[in-house]
Amino acid sequence: MPTLSDLVAKHTDLSAADLEWVHSLVSDWQLLADLSFADLILWIPAEEGWIAVAQMRPTTGPTVYHDDVVGSFIGRNERPLIETAWQERRICREGDPDWSTGVPVREETIPVRRALDGPLIGVIQRSTNLSSARTPSRLELTYLQSASDLAQMVAEGRFPFHGDEPMLVRSPRVGDGLLRLDRAGRVTYASPNALSAYRRLGLHADLVGSELGKTTADLCYRDEPINEDLMLVASGKVPKETEVERGGTVVQLRAIPLIISGGRIGALVLVRDVTELRRRERELLTKDATIREIHHRVKNNLQTVAALLRLQSRRLRVPEGRAALDEAVRRVGSIAIVHETLAQMPEELVAFDEIADRVIHMTAEVSVAQVALRRAGTFGILPAAVATPIAMVLTELLQNAVEHGLDGRPGNVEVRVERLQDTLEMVIADEGQGLPSGFDIETNSNLGLQIVRTLVVGELSGRLNIAPREGGGTEVVLSIPVNVPTNDIHRI
Repeated sequence: MPTLSDLVAKHTDLSAADLEWVHSLVSDWQLLADLSFADLILWIPAEEGWIAVAQMRPTTGPTVYHDDVVGSFIGRNERPLIETAWQERRICREGDPDWSTGVPVREETIPVRRALDGPLIGVIQRSTNLSSARTPSRLELTYLQSASDLAQMVAEGRFPFHGDEPMLVRSPRVGDGLLRLDRAGRVTYASPNALSAYRRLGLHADLVGSELGKTTADLCYRDEPINEDLMLVASGKVPKETEVERGGTVVQLRAIPLIISGGRIGALVLVRDVTELRRRERELLTKDATIREIHHRVKNNLQTVAALLRLQSRRLRVPEGRAALDEAVRRVGSIAIVHETLAQMPEELVAFDEIADRVIHMTAEVSVAQVALRRAGTFGILPAAVATPIAMVLTELLQNAVEHGLDGRPGNVEVRVERLQDTLEMVIADEGQGLPSGFDIETNSNLGLQIVRTLVVGELSGRLNIAPREGGGTEVVLSIPVNVPTNDIHRI
């Protein structure tokens, strides 16, 4: 399905500023749909007539449109209310319910603009399913009045609020709890959920008639300085969010000032009890800190093991034994590098390029000859379960290229890597003496190559091929499946 930006770019002539305004509106118009008990469709003028670029269903009532209409077109005269709202630049509520679908539907249209005196951007069609119509309660009447005020703000270019940043976490919704304030910041209506949230904060009196800012401050800031953001939000003066806490209960507040014809007539304050959510977040933070501490300790222990092996190597007089211990030190060191990186990351994911560069640098340092090692391409983000064996594989292959490929002589070794969706393609190429005659990795007794084959083929379910390099030398080609969720990559 095409995105909102795709539809606007292909079928309309909206400016970048208008498109940004549309994105802000669509990111926050669930509020209008829920207060209205109605479906919302945003129509933008196009060459073919009108195109639907966005749609929202209410969570507080039955929907009218069970199928998506985004991307559909209508002619200029198919919906007279849309044309009237566009031409007369006003909210249109005329007409009897539409029974064409077998269900009574009340249609209304709201013009959309960025400023009161600015050009129109589009028209919102608000469709209410009247099949379950009944005598409305006080809560429903408050919702509808608030929806009417919010629709007027949309028509005047006052909602969404200028300069608002998109909400990256879920803000309180209408059903979480709603308070309606007058111009003085006094509560004129409190929904049952909003009242329950304040009861959990310790309120024993009725909220209606009280000054919300003062009441909230008295509950949560008795013995400490009052949070200024709290007073602004709880009084409904600014469109912001804040949280208040008392006795382990955490309540999130979001204020929506109601500004009609240039004057503030009151405000809506959405209320949500986020106590359990914050408790879980704290538990996750504690868990993440514990995991990072474990990785840190494992890294320290591995470094201690490497130091002991290094000390033992110095005491040996047998060259073969000393070489074996030195190789063990390098293998342990490559694993320690992975755990050191994991100790600094918020997730069990690793930005592997840094690890690869450290392994390359470590190999160059211990080389007896002048060897130039370089990397081309990027490994990207790897899961911890994959990063550790790949670090060991890279260590073994680089060491093998330097010791056996170049045979202690100066030369070049290149690591080429490419990420192809869920596969990591890696090539380690040297310009050394090449493979011995009759070489077969299946029967080769080299411990490093046995480790590489076990890790790549056995543990990582990848493919490994070692062949002569064009122009001389050896080329090792690996293909390793890697599966990292996209949302995890973005978090890094």
